[in-house]
Amino acid sequence: MSETMSTNEEKKKPPLNGRRAIPSNNSNEEENEVPEIEAFGLIPRGFNPKDYLRVVDIHMFKEPHEINKQQHHTDKYYNPKLIVRRGQIFQIQIDFNRPYKPETDQFWLEYLIGRYPQQNKGTYIPILVGNMLKPGEWGAKITHKENNSVRLSIMSSATCIIGKFRLYVAVWTPFGILRTQRNSATDTYILFNPWCQQDAVYMDDEKEKEEYVLNDVGIVFHGNINDIKLRSWSYGQFEEDILDACLFLMDKAELELSGRGNPIKICRVASAVINSRDDNGVIAGSWDNTYTYGVAPSAWTGSVDILLEYYSSKQPVRYGQCWVFAGVFNTFLRCLGIPARLITNYCSAHDNNANLQLDFFLDDEGKLDTKLTKDSVWNYHCWNEAWMTRPDLPVGFGGWQVVDGTPQETSDGMYRCGPASVQAIKHGHVCFQFDAPFVYAEVNSDIVFSRRQKNGIQVIEKIDTTHVGQLIVTKEVGGDGMMEITEEYKFQEGSEEERLALETAVMYGVKKQSTQDVYQPQTDVDMDFQVQKAVLGSDFKVTITFRSRSRNYYTATAYLSGNIVFYTGVAKREFKKHSFSAKLEPSSSSAFDVVIKASEYLSDLLDQASFHFFVTAQINETGKILAMQKATVLEIPALRIKTQGELVAGKVMSVTVEFTNPLKQTLENVTLRLEGPGVLRTMKKEFRQIPANSTLIWEVKTIPRQPGSRKLIASLDSNALRHVYGELNIQVQKP
Repeated sequence: MSETMSTNEEKKKPPLNGRRAIPSNNSNEEENEVPEIEAFGLIPRGFNPKDYLRVVDIHMFKEPHEINKQQHHTDKYYNPKLIVRRGQIFQIQIDFNRPYKPETDQFWLEYLIGRYPQQNKGTYIPILVGNMLKPGEWGAKITHKENNSVRLSIMSSATCIIGKFRLYVAVWTPFGILRTQRNSATDTYILFNPWCQQDAVYMDDEKEKEEYVLNDVGIVFHGNINDIKLRSWSYGQFEEDILDACLFLMDKAELELSGRGNPIKICRVASAVINSRDDNGVIAGSWDNTYTYGVAPSAWTGSVDILLEYYSSKQPVRYGQCWVFAGVFNTFLRCLGIPARLITNYCSAHDNNANLQLDFFLDDEGKLDTKLTKDSVWNYHCWNEAWMTRPDLPVGFGGWQVVDGTPQETSDGMYRCGPASVQAIKHGHVCFQFDAPFVYAEVNSDIVFSRRQKNGIQVIEKIDTTHVGQLIVTKEVGGDGMMEITEEYKFQEGSEEERLALETAVMYGVKKQSTQDVYQPQTDVDMDFQVQKAVLGSDFKVTITFRSRSRNYYTATAYLSGNIVFYTGVAKREFKKHSFSAKLEPSSSSAFDVVIKASEYLSDLLDQASFHFFVTAQINETGKILAMQKATVLEIPALRIKTQGELVAGKVMSVTVEFTNPLKQTLENVTLRLEGPGVLRTMKKEFRQIPANSTLIWEVKTIPRQPGSRKLIASLDSNALRHVYGELNIQVQKP
């Protein structure tokens, strides 16, 4: 670009540092001034720009029903500007003041992004009009000429920066270059293109692209391994202002514009900016069951409210837990065109020192020592997978990559995680960036129970090698069912391949302590326990079973500890202690019931109605310990959603939400939320109280925007009851 530009800029430039000639260009929002006349020297007195070819109008074909948005799968974005995907042809039309004469007239296009556009950084892109287009490279050719208009086909580069570009048309005259004025109506968003073979995020399966890029609702699997629960989440990546909010996140993370064509870099910085730790990012996490001055994590029904609040306030939104971080991250990835899915890992290890071993310390009576025990098993943990090639790794490690926005541990000094290749985790090749050892530990750690004897020596009592990472799931393609993907992360438990993958991981530096030599378990008695399924507010029982295969008579001293826990496996308090002794007959089974009363747990119950039970038994004759632990979740009643009348796009429809309070107490300060992408923006209603066993009914009128199959999602939140959801699939007809 020329001298005149830089002089306008001088006044506004931030101070330079000694290392760069140009300040860093890391904001899509900022712009530079582009001169409308760029003179080659002194302009002669008789020069009149009107004598030359002049642009009168530019047509972007940017309506949802027009060719560009249709061909580029961007017709669902609620955004008036042109949105295209990189590496694929799009059309524009330029109207001049007279017919264009290729022999004498010369014009070209200029796409600019950021405040300091430079050609070598891909932030200033001049495009000359030629005769042919090369796939995946910038170019333009005229496809049609009529009167004063020309129709252009433009090809963008398959590695182009993702963001909002400004378009200028430049015309050459003997005395200088004439440019169109700055016109925001011609701004063009360029996104990743999973439909383009040269794009790093190319995905060949059409149904998978429909799901992982274009589906704007999803399912979060939660609960626990013995009682899987699911709820819908509205990603809303096409809703108004969401695309701008997602681009703002990259500005917030100060990702250099020239790096924004690379999905690896984008995922890595996004995993840091999704959480508020160390960079004032989007969501503040809170795991302590107090959510003053904010929204309880369980009350959100989707990502749109969170992203829009952050985009306008620029302050972290309170509060989130893992599925909220993952839901918002998924919206960000799909919105930019990176195929993404939300994953749930049941029994997820949070290993504070990444040694592939979770240490649970028992005191000399066999009770859990909460002061010493720092590691925890989360009932479940949600993260995301993003689909891309990994040219920075050896061949074979592309495809799904783990990215995690929940702040658990720091990576290179910031709370972020990934992208880590799922394939590398499965085979134990944890030397490949980023954060593979941490993810490997989340799905493969052993739980080691050790007990401190009276003389102070720690003795290992039990090693559980199968509890962690038992089940890894995501929503199925094209439906709301669950798809198990455990075998993408690990080989069959106990197989030869699994052992080899573990040894590979250890060789590449995952710390593993050897414990086998010390530990001889009691082999002729098995202990197990089952927790009865129960609805919130009712009594239930825990049944402990011993099976003896010995010829000897044994007696056991057993202890059950019931704890109310956060879903992260961290105990809030022990609400049930029960000791009993058991006689074990030779070669037989015996069962013992412990009743848990509602009155024992209701006063302290947390968000997700999660309990964690430890049962520890000592065989008196041998001194050996049997230890077992399980998490369980109560059934929480659902919201019922109904619609009345016909459902037609553009016509008023009525939605009712109903809920019956199951508790023996009045619910106070109840908030209902209802949303449905393409049908209604999030609505909220507060109720002072709902008496015990009474039913609340809320009616809402709305006008659905888009026809097709849609989903309504509702949540109820109150201090005494959380994680109450409801949903309804509806079919909106064309008008």
